[in-house]
Amino acid sequence: MRRLHSVRNVCPPRAVFGSAELGPGPLPVATYSVVARDTETGQLGVAVQSHYFAVGSVSPHAEAGVAAMTIQSFAKPRYAVEGLRLIREGASAQEALTALRRGDTHAEYRQSAIADTLGGVAVHTGERCIPEAGHHSGDGYACLGNMLLEVGIWERMGAAFEAADGELVDRLIVSLEAAQSAGGDLRGRRSAAVIVVSAEASGDPAIDVLFNLRVEDHEQPLQELNRLVTLKKAFHHNSRGDHHLRNGDVHAALCEFSTAVSMAPAHEELVFWQAVAMAIAGFEKEAEPLFRELFDASRNWRLLAERVARSRYLPEGSHALDSVLESAP
Repeated sequence: MRRLHSVRNVCPPRAVFGSAELGPGPLPVATYSVVARDTETGQLGVAVQSHYFAVGSVSPHAEAGVAAMTIQSFAKPRYAVEGLRLIREGASAQEALTALRRGDTHAEYRQSAIADTLGGVAVHTGERCIPEAGHHSGDGYACLGNMLLEVGIWERMGAAFEAADGELVDRLIVSLEAAQSAGGDLRGRRSAAVIVVSAEASGDPAIDVLFNLRVEDHEQPLQELNRLVTLKKAFHHNSRGDHHLRNGDVHAALCEFSTAVSMAPAHEELVFWQAVAMAIAGFEKEAEPLFRELFDASRNWRLLAERVARSRYLPEGSHALDSVLESAP
């Protein structure tokens, strides 16, 4: 990448960034987002992309059984804290956003959207958001953006979301891809994130949060985010396989581990647990080439196999790994 010419320090006095004129405090987080509730599963989700560094740590928020929300432009994360609290206490998406704006003397600098667990949607684009800025809402979703290259990108996002198939997480990213294809953030793209939570809260984050993935800084953030989503899906299957293996259902475990590897065949962690399940299920000869390849790649995989064989992790009476280790020097 071509180096930019150096320039002298032209920073204004610190007080300007917290002045009564600019008010909001944080720098502009120009981005495009989509918030939605899946009508079939009830899942809630939000996805964002921006040129701003680590947009996922600022804009997207979601809570199982409550709402998904994004706050951008002069982003004020407290919007999410208060908005989710209001909805948790019984407010609708629109009531929550109205209350947030009413208590914000700089609401016209900000852009925000909420999709609640009942399917309600609220969205606001402040008049002082940097053009091109706007939003589009539909049945259970809203798309919005500011500092975009072209007018109407938010409508293309909505059309793409409505036309997309698959899980909510996939449809959210399709919506972002539509924005990117139409020009997206006029500065380019550097970061992206997606959060998807369950329709109802169980109190267990392992169950409630299905996806919470961020790409903090990358030349192709959506491409990388898609890769991470696929990997997360693979590890969902891996986790289910782990559960089945610890509870003695070896064949169910093998099915889950195999599915995981089919989704991310280059990931050694997934291959290792598939091989373990294969050996325990009686497919030792089929597992041996996988183990050999892993052992050749790193002696630590053999060390892990030895430790697993000696642990109480495997079903009682299983000695399949012992024979594998004996045959693979």
